[in-house]
Amino acid sequence: MKIEDIINLTEGVLINTPQVQAIESATVFYSKVEDGDLFISSNQEEIDQAIANGAYAIIYDDETIKRRDDEIAWIKVSDIQLAAFKLVRYVIIKKEALFYLLSEHELTFLKMILKHKGNVSFIANDWKKAFEQILNSDASLFVGTDKELMQLIKPDVSTLNKDVEGYIVSDTLFKSTYKVGGFLYQEKELIPFHLEYLLRAVDFCNIHTLPTTMDRIKYTKHFMPIFIDAKLRSTQASKSDRVAIFTDNTSDITKAREYVMRSNMWVKSVVFTPPKTKVPGIDHPHWFESEDEVRHLLKNIQYNYAFIYNADKSILNTIQEEYSLF
Repeated sequence: MKIEDIINLTEGVLINTPQVQAIESATVFYSKVEDGDLFISSNQEEIDQAIANGAYAIIYDDETIKRRDDEIAWIKVSDIQLAAFKLVRYVIIKKEALFYLLSEHELTFLKMILKHKGNVSFIANDWKKAFEQILNSDASLFVGTDKELMQLIKPDVSTLNKDVEGYIVSDTLFKSTYKVGGFLYQEKELIPFHLEYLLRAVDFCNIHTLPTTMDRIKYTKHFMPIFIDAKLRSTQASKSDRVAIFTDNTSDITKAREYVMRSNMWVKSVVFTPPKTKVPGIDHPHWFESEDEVRHLLKNIQYNYAFIYNADKSILNTIQEEYSLF
């Protein structure tokens, strides 16, 4: 790419009169710089190393950067991150790539049902890694969950269809029988209000002709129920009336409690969270600051369902994980 094209794309300013007229490739990692490359950074040490590795051009946004080699091109921009993705947008047009913004739940189920990644690239939430992925990937489909980053890459980034085929046939909080694509899937380890995310992922795969399987459907990191005995060991549901539910988001706690109140009035549910965590509908959750405090609460208070936010299931004395209906 010509230096003048880089300047036009990034809306940068060429600070000097370099001998070089074009670059071979671009990177944000100095360790990847090879002869003829463009390097994007505002770190003096990284820039010096990139020049030593053979960089032909530098994009930077810090006025204090010292230009130690005037034979290469020095391009100053207002924001290196924004400049980097202006270059990416040019590459996207050439690749005719498609970009989708997914929720964390949608991404989880997409990864679960895909038989293989094939033509899909999962964009990291770190902008430098994302930059490298897009430039170096042969994929034509890119998906990510960081809204700000995805819109920086492509301002009109698409989302998954909300109106998709499929429905629940029967369910409990911990098992679902559902129909999708003309097939019935019975007693799957899927909580009912996660079906919408699964269906959107299935629809996405159908639209883009990606091979899928339902054989790997199981509980996710977003909502992981473990039935426990008095010693906090995992056991079969038929042998216990207590379940610890580990979740990484408060939305699932709210939805699950609403489900419980509608269908199982006798169930007593409690919520454990780190201090000062706000959960909609919960005025006084049980706060914990350590794993020992979680275990103490699980052993000493009365409950059927304990929703535990932002803690790992390893805090239990788990010896097995078997799930079934009551």
